[in-house]
Amino acid sequence: MSALKKLASHTVVYGGSHILGRLVNYLLVPLQTRVFNPNEYGTINEFYSYVTFFIVLLTYGMETAFFRFANKEPENTKVFSTALISLIASSLLFVVVISLLTQPIAEAIHYDHHPEYIIYFAGILSLDALASVPFAYLRQQSKPLRFALIKNANILINILLNVYFLLLCPYVQHSKGVSLPFYSGQIGVGYVFISNLLASALTLPLLMKEIKLVNNGFDATIWKQMLAYGAPLLIVGLGGMINETLDRAIMKYLLPDMNEGLRQVGIYGANYKLSILITMFVQAYRYAAEPFFFSQAASEDNRKVYARVMNYFIIICLFIFLLVTLYIDIFKYFIGPNFWEGLKVVPVLLMANVCLGVYFNLSIWYKLSDQTNKGAIISILGAFITIVLNIWWIPLYGYVGSAWATFICYFGMMLISYLWGQKNYPIPYETGRVAGYTTLALMLFLAHKQLIHQLSDNMGHLLRGAMLLAFAGLAILFERKNKTVTSRH
Repeated sequence: MSALKKLASHTVVYGGSHILGRLVNYLLVPLQTRVFNPNEYGTINEFYSYVTFFIVLLTYGMETAFFRFANKEPENTKVFSTALISLIASSLLFVVVISLLTQPIAEAIHYDHHPEYIIYFAGILSLDALASVPFAYLRQQSKPLRFALIKNANILINILLNVYFLLLCPYVQHSKGVSLPFYSGQIGVGYVFISNLLASALTLPLLMKEIKLVNNGFDATIWKQMLAYGAPLLIVGLGGMINETLDRAIMKYLLPDMNEGLRQVGIYGANYKLSILITMFVQAYRYAAEPFFFSQAASEDNRKVYARVMNYFIIICLFIFLLVTLYIDIFKYFIGPNFWEGLKVVPVLLMANVCLGVYFNLSIWYKLSDQTNKGAIISILGAFITIVLNIWWIPLYGYVGSAWATFICYFGMMLISYLWGQKNYPIPYETGRVAGYTTLALMLFLAHKQLIHQLSDNMGHLLRGAMLLAFAGLAILFERKNKTVTSRH
C-alpha cells in the first residue's frame, strides 16, 4: 500500500503547513470579532461569501481540467500555459467589466456609500484566479513544500497587514496622537479587504518561476478539450459555493430588519469558523488527494485504495467532530462573547462539513469516468435544496435554519453521489463500517451532552478525554483487524 503512504505523506505536508497557516490566519477571527460589532463583521462575511462564489466562476474548472489533461498529454507544460493564458484573458475582462459597473453593483447590494469595496474584491478575485493554476501545477508536480511556503506567505502577509491596520495604527493614534503611514481611521472594515488585496498581489511574484512557463504558448485544441471537461465542473463549483455561502449572502434580505440580518450573518459566520478544524483537514486532504486519485486511476487495485482511504478519512473527520463538540466550552473563546449565542449550530455545521468531505471522496467516480456532467446535476440538486430551505427557514429560524439547510444539502448530495456512483463506477466502500463509526461518534456526543452538566469540572475533563480515547482506540482496533483480514484474502 505504498500509494496510501504517499497520499498520507503529502496530506501531512499539505495538512501540517495548511493547518498551521490557517490556524494563524484564523487568529483574525478573535481579532475581528473584538474590533468590529456583529453588524460590521456581518459585512465582512457577506463580501467573502461573494468571493467564494465568483472565484469558482473565474477559474471555470481549469484546475481539475489541468490535472486531467496533464496526465494525458505528453507535454503537460503546454497544458499549463494554455490554462494560464486562458485565465489571464478572462481575469482582465472581469476587471474591466466590474470597473465599468462598480456603482450600479454597489447600489444593488446596498453598499452605495462604499463602491470601493467592489473594486477591492475585483482585484482580489482576479489575482487569486491567476494564481490558481500555478498552485495546481505545484500540486501536480508533487511539490507540496513550495506550495505550502507560498500559501503560508500569503496568509502571513494578510495577518500582518490586519494587525497593522486594526491594532497597531489605532493604538499609536490614540496613545501617541501619531498617524502611521497609509492609515485613516475612517476606512473601518475596508482595511480587512485592503489587507487581502495586498496579500494576493504580493503572492504572484512568489509564483513567477511557474508563471514563466506561460512562454510554452497556447494550444487551441487542448483549450477546447479542457473547456468541455471543465464546463460541468464550473456548475459543480458554483453549486458548491451556493451551498456553502448563499445563506450569508441572502440572510439580511430574508429577515424583516436588514440590521438584524447583518447581525445574524455576523454571529452565524463567526460560529461557522468554529468548524475550521474539519474544514482545514478536508482542504489539506483535497490538495493531496485530487492529484493522487488521478495518478492512481491506471493501477489495478485503485478502487480498493479509494475505499480504504474513505475509512481513514471518516475516522479523522469524526475524531475532529468529537474534539470540537466535547470541548466547545474552550473553543468558544476563539470568538468574541457577543457571538456565543450561536454556539448551538456548531455541531450541525461540523457534521455538515463531514458530509461535504465524504462527498468530495465520492465525487472521484464522475471525474475518473469523464462524466462530469453528472457531477453538475448533483450540484444543481444540492443548490436547489439550499435555496428552497434557506428561503423557507431563514424567516422562521434565522441562522439556525441556515445551519440545518447546510447539513441537509450536504447529506443529500453525499447520498445521491454514493448511489449514482455505485451504478456507474462501483467502488467497494465499507458502508457498514463507516455507518458504525458515525453512530459511535454521535452516541458519544449525545451522551456527553446529557452527562456533562451533572459532573464537576475535573470529572468532565476525564469524561471528554475518555470518550476521545475510546473512539480513537476502537477505530484503530477495527481498522487493524480489517487490514489483517483483507491481507489474508
